[in-house]
Amino acid sequence: MAADCIFCKIINKEADAEIVYEDKEIIAFKDIYPAAPVHLLVVPRKHIPTLADLDNDDAMLMGRMHLVINDLARAFKLDKNGYRVVINCGKDAGQVVYHLHLHLLGGKPMLQTIAEGRGV
Repeated sequence: MAADCIFCKIINKEADAEIVYEDKEIIAFKDIYPAAPVHLLVVPRKHIPTLADLDNDDAMLMGRMHLVINDLARAFKLDKNGYRVVINCGKDAGQVVYHLHLHLLGGKPMLQTIAEGRGV
């Protein structure tokens, strides 16, 4: 755990969040600044600062995180019309909290492309 990491504090129940899923490896909660009607953060309990900090031992964890995303998409009824999954890696990509996390976004059309500079 990083002492100043807000996600570690949420994982350890030292900070509030609207948790929608948790198991022994993963926790998911609602983003406090949603960019879509459904905006969830799927976070490993293990503190991994960025996507670039993954190693071979994290492969199963990353796979499980994507399976949790699929389950949450179904639970929040995003699976029929589609959803977006985003991982920001580093400052230039817009990463604000340096604890690896996946954004699950849906509930509205997101037709803009990243190339147009309007994507999430």
